[in-house]
Amino acid sequence: MKVFINGKFVDKEDAKVSVFDHGLLYGDGVFEGIRLYSRCVFKLHEHLERLEQSAKAILLDLPMTREQLTEAVIESCRVNELTDGYLRLVITRGPGHLGLTPDGCGPAGVIIIADNIQLYPKEMYESGLKIITVATRRINSAALPPAVKSLNYLNNILAKIEAKKVGFQEALMLNDKGEVAECTGDNVFVIKKGQLYTPPLDAGSLRGITREVVIDIAHELGVPFSEQALTRYDLWNADECFLTGTAAEVIPCVEVDHREVGSGVPGDLTKSFISHFRQKVSVDGVLI
Repeated sequence: MKVFINGKFVDKEDAKVSVFDHGLLYGDGVFEGIRLYSRCVFKLHEHLERLEQSAKAILLDLPMTREQLTEAVIESCRVNELTDGYLRLVITRGPGHLGLTPDGCGPAGVIIIADNIQLYPKEMYESGLKIITVATRRINSAALPPAVKSLNYLNNILAKIEAKKVGFQEALMLNDKGEVAECTGDNVFVIKKGQLYTPPLDAGSLRGITREVVIDIAHELGVPFSEQALTRYDLWNADECFLTGTAAEVIPCVEVDHREVGSGVPGDLTKSFISHFRQKVSVDGVLI
């Protein structure tokens, strides 16, 4: 495997960053997870736009233009001879002093890893995922906007650990109001009486790229959609539920907190969303 670091491709074993990089010391940086399907980098422009917005929000100047980043992502796929896979694009603040201040940091680091990923076992896409609510709450959106996809994922990691400790693959995270925010790396959707709902962004939800694709699919299918504050009760009593994310794609959720969702199997509308999503992935993006 070849890893792109600051303009050069190096072997995986030689892919190193400074121990003084504030991305390592403080999680000071931003990233994107991007999928490659049949030589098509899915929603690349949307991912790069979100990266730029995350960087602006934390006052981090990107060291490469969007055109340069586009070419670097494409070349990472080519160099590693990937036709399908996952790309992690990371921008760090760069090496600096041991203090919190980013003064003197730089230059900003650019890392692109092109590899494969399997977030959940394949059979879960057929039978559905079971999730559980954990004690770790989503960080208040007034403290750190959830739209910022930063390198500090400790909040999500703790929630994932809690779920794993009790035998679950994924955790449901609530905000400080007790409303549903998201899962550790996925947005949450429910279907009730033929209508699609998902929590609003100010509930602590990431502005997911796959989330936006699913909303577009709802419009195409004529499924009524709205953003609405949701509680665990709403998930327990939903007709259907599914999660979305770049790595997760669209995966059915059939149990929440030991309570079956609907009939306990992936529902018809969920299956339709999955089918339409899979039709889009190799045509809506940038060909390598």
